[in-house]
Amino acid sequence: QVQLVESGGGLVQPGGSLRLSCAASGIMFSISSAGWYRQAPGNQRELVAALTSGGTTNYADFVKGRFTISRDNAKNMVYLQMNSLEPEDTAVYYCYVARLRTYWGQGTQVTVSS
Repeated sequence: QVQLVESGGGLVQPGGSLRLSCAASGIMFSISSAGWYRQAPGNQRELVAALTSGGTTNYADFVKGRFTISRDNAKNMVYLQMNSLEPEDTAVYYCYVARLRTYWGQGTQVTVSS
């Protein structure tokens, strides 16, 4: 049974930073793609960042230069370092892992507000 558990969300002021973590279990993580989506109220879920098993990254234009995705295959973890946060980054952030099919975490709330 595949499980993804996110952590690290919270309330941060504009310009601040957060690091999201996602722990995966029940899947061959090292040969899986992984990444993060987000969904703000009233909006569709959108890709934030993705990282293939080979190390290729893909970022949404709105986070380039501010967010960094990384993974630790030894720990079955994927991370999202978020810097220079803006109120528009407020959303529920979901991690995913994909191999043959896509698995989702339960989401973690990120709120950027003064």
